[in-house]
Order: sequence, then structure tokens, then C-alpha cells
Amino acid sequence: MDTSNLESVNLIHNVAKILGAKVKYVLQPNKQVIKEPKYKNIVKRPPPDESVLVRRSPVVTVMGHVDHGKTTLLDALRSTSVVETEFGGITQHIGAFNVMLKSGEKITFLDTPGHAAFSSMRFRGAHITDIVLLVVAADDGVKDQTLQSIEMANDANVPIVVAINKIDKPNADIKRTQNMLAQNGIVVEELGGNVQCINISALNRINLQDLTEAIVLQAELLGLQGDPVGLVEGVAIECACHIGRGKLVTALIQRGTLRKGCLIVSGLASAKVRAMFNEFGRPVLEAKPSEAVQIIGWKKLPKVGDEILEVENERELQMVLRFRENEQNKILSEEHQAAANKKNEKYLEEYKAVLALKQEYGKIYRPLTTLNLNLLESQTDTNNNNNTVPVLNVIIKGDVAGSVEAILDMFDTYKEDNICRLNVVHYSVGHVTKSDLEFAEIFNAIIYHFNVGVLNNLKEEAKKKGISLRQHNVIYKLFDNIKEEINNRLPKVDFKEVLGEAKVQEMFQVTDEKKKVNVAGCCCLQGVLQKSAIYDVIRREEIIYTGKVVSMRHLKNEVSTIKINVECGIRFEDPTIVFKPGDTLICYKLVKMPQTITWDPGY
Repeated sequence: MDTSNLESVNLIHNVAKILGAKVKYVLQPNKQVIKEPKYKNIVKRPPPDESVLVRRSPVVTVMGHVDHGKTTLLDALRSTSVVETEFGGITQHIGAFNVMLKSGEKITFLDTPGHAAFSSMRFRGAHITDIVLLVVAADDGVKDQTLQSIEMANDANVPIVVAINKIDKPNADIKRTQNMLAQNGIVVEELGGNVQCINISALNRINLQDLTEAIVLQAELLGLQGDPVGLVEGVAIECACHIGRGKLVTALIQRGTLRKGCLIVSGLASAKVRAMFNEFGRPVLEAKPSEAVQIIGWKKLPKVGDEILEVENERELQMVLRFRENEQNKILSEEHQAAANKKNEKYLEEYKAVLALKQEYGKIYRPLTTLNLNLLESQTDTNNNNNTVPVLNVIIKGDVAGSVEAILDMFDTYKEDNICRLNVVHYSVGHVTKSDLEFAEIFNAIIYHFNVGVLNNLKEEAKKKGISLRQHNVIYKLFDNIKEEINNRLPKVDFKEVLGEAKVQEMFQVTDEKKKVNVAGCCCLQGVLQKSAIYDVIRREEIIYTGKVVSMRHLKNEVSTIKINVECGIRFEDPTIVFKPGDTLICYKLVKMPQTITWDPGY
């Protein structure tokens, strides 16, 4: 065989690999070396053969505004009590539930939070589902998160089934709710559209059978099919650290069948599946397409929303992780290089400005390499008065990745850094650890732990070190506490407390120490005028003078106060100020008032 032919060489190479031989390279007459192909990142398999496809159950994401009854509806469908375990009566992370209906049909429900802080979680739910079940309260109608849910479903091109809930309430108005939906592009069948709409009461379990039949009908129209064979594909919809079970990932299986012992990779995280559990915490042996399970065996947690892919063996798994780590390092290197270039550009601009000034004044300047960039940045901060701005450093610990993500999204809406800086020093999923206390001590940070606890020995250590631990179970209460902390750090500002108002009737002059001084002849119109207070002299809505009084007389008597409807003569510290009839005098004192920020994350 002619080894100079590239196709022949590749054929030999491939045959040797099939036979189990270890191929490192192949020499050719021209001494070129063909190395073994470098393994690249794992990718999703090509579309399956239609012969292996089977009917699968629908994945339904329940979406809508906060307190419109989404979790109560799921509670009724599964005949369990979920809503009672939610702090503050709101769902704060995605719940995945496999529901078996009386008809024998199976539906996987994803319960997404309706609260404004959880918009990214609702977005993720809309993009991994087959059907969106839009819950709207009949007494409340279409609200902000309802509109956001509609927009997300449309962006994901997912069909919507509407459930108008709370129809048994006295102020329920079904027609009004349907019209509000129509105004936003959701025209239900009763109004001549093609969107199924079921009127229900989740609390009293009214028309739930009709609702499940509507979902099953919609699934049949979609003709949902899945591939139960081959390597598994899925998506991580929630991640958490469980005290007894360790790192726990809730996954939605989209292709293949997941079993104990499978090797899976998600982002830079990997796992050998040690066990799987359903939403009740009971072990399951396998998970097929459209099923949601909790998986343990992870070495570290993936990111919420990352795809999950199965690999064939440990060697392949390590290759995938190595490739992805290298790719991430490349990205980080590029980002660091870009940041360094930006810093260098700023450095050069500052240097050129200094150089120009020193050349202009004929002074000797130092070479570029001796300039201290950190000192330069520090000086820039000083010039911008940033060093006087108070700072609040926080550490965020959460029960699940979705909760942490929602809190960080809330922080992204903070725009008051010029008044008080809000810095997230560290965030992670799981209980408060010793390293968290070390971070808090170094950065003088407050630790906010959301739905997770603190070990007793760490509580004592935190108390000794003066580290503040703040536990919260409801996100808007956590927000209120952070807002209060920021407001407490803001310096007080001077506020004018108006005491009285007078109108100038005429100006006259008196002699004081052989000098002519101007006196305002006034009448007090409101409140009281005090000699010890501060005055603004206003003419045509413009302040022409601000100062203190040196003399206040009623008739010929020096007085300290003038009451309403009493005339007086007032002389200010500046004897040359010219008064005109109609000028207004505002009498006030300065009081220190606390500042408050206008931070509104959308609650």
C-alpha cells in the first residue's frame, strides 16, 4: 500500500484503533507526522432514527404572577402539601414534579416562582418545556409577571394553556380576565381564539379534571416523542447542597434513560450517578425522557440551566473536562488580557497628560516604567470622592442555585453606587462554612444565609469575631434588610425646617456706628420669625441672599421672635443688601435628616 496516500494512512490508522492497537503516529516518506486526533468537546448526538422513538409525557411549566395560585394548583394535582412548606406563601425555586393522573397519563410539571426577583428562573422554565400552563387569578387579572410569562413563552415558541384560577372568589371576573389576556395577544377559545382556557379553583379543586384533559389534548396535538435509548441528554434545572445526601442536582431528562452508574458531565461538573430520587425523596431506578429526578454523585455542582450529557467511560469523561477547562482558561485569559489592555490604555492616557504638563512647565519627568498605576488609580478615586462613599459588603449563601441567582439578579438592579457601594464579596450554595466567616472577617461583610443554617460552633465563632449573620426565608424580607443596612450607612443631610414666612413691605435705612445700613420692613405672614434662625431672601422665585439676622425690632424694642400678622424691622449680617417691596423672607433652621435610597427591584 502506498503510504504517501493520505487516505490510506488514515485507513490504517482507523483499523488499528478498531483492533485495539495503540496508535501514536504514522511516518510517511516525506516525514510528515499524523498524530492521533485530539479529542474534542462532547456534543449532542445527531437526531435519532424514527424507529426508536416512543411517545413521551409532556413537560408543563406552570407560570404566572405571584400569589395567583400556581403552587396550590400543583398541590391539588398531586394531592400533597407543597404550598405550606414555602416561606411567605411563595415558591422560591423551581420544583419538578412527575404527576400521574387518574387517566393513567403522566405529566412532568415545573413550578416556577411568580415573584419579580425570579425572572431568570421563569425564562429557563419556558425554554425547557413543551407546554406553558399560564395561571391567572380571576380576581386580580393580568399582572406584570403574567405579561413577562407570556413574552417568555412566545420567545420560546411554546404553546400556552390558560388556567383562570380563584373563580369561586366573590370579586372574580372571568370575562374581564379573558379580555385582559386578549389585549396582550392571548385570545382564548371563548373569544374566538385557539388558546384553551379552563376556569378553575385550585383551592377547592374545581374543574381540575378538565384542566388535565386540556393539557393531555395539547400534548397529543404536539405529537410528543422521545428517544429512550443511547446516551443521556438533559438539563440541570436546580442545584443544591443537601446535608444528608451532599451535592444534589434536579435534572430533566430529554433523551436516553438515566440509570445508576451512568457517567454524566454538565459544564465543568461531572458525576457518576450513585442514586436518583423523585420529588418525594424516594429512590428510583431509572429516569426516561420527560422525567425529572434528583441526582447524587456530583464532585461539584454544575450551573443551573447547563445541559447534562452522558459519556461512555471515565477516560472520555476526563478528556471532556480537560478540554472544557482549557477552553474556559482561554476565555479567562482573553478577558484578563482585555482588562489589562484597557488598564494600560488608561495608564498611557494619564501618563501622556502628566508628560504634557511637565513638558509645558519645563520640569523633569520620570520614565514610564517608574509610574505607579495603583497609586494613580487611588488618586483618581480620591479626585472622584469615591473614598468618602460608604460601603456595604455582603456574603450570600443559599439553599439552591436558583435562589442565589435570584438574589444576585436583585443586586443587579442596584444603581446607587455613588451614594453607597454594595459589594458581593462571595456567594455559593450550601450552609455557612468556616471559610465564609474568614471572608466576612477580612472584608467586614454581613453574611446573609437564605434557607440554610449555621452550625452552632460557627455561630459562637461569629459572635466572638463580631460577624453579623442574617438568616432569611423570604427574598423580599432579605431585600428590605439590605436596604435598611444601606440607609443606616448613609450620612445625614441638612434639611430646611421652615419656621415662618414674611413679606417685605418697604426698605428703610438706619445709622449704625456712623454707617448707613439697610433694614427690611416686614410683616410675618405664616408661622413665626426667630432671630436665631437662618433666612433666605427670595425675589421672583430666586434666592438673592442667605444669612443670619443681627437685629430684629418690633416698634423700638429688640425682640427674639415675631408672630403671625406682626410687623417688624429686620437687619441682616450684610448691611448692603437691597430689599424691594414684595420680597419674601423664609425663616428656617437646618436639621440633620437621614437619607434613603430609591432602590426598587420590581416587587
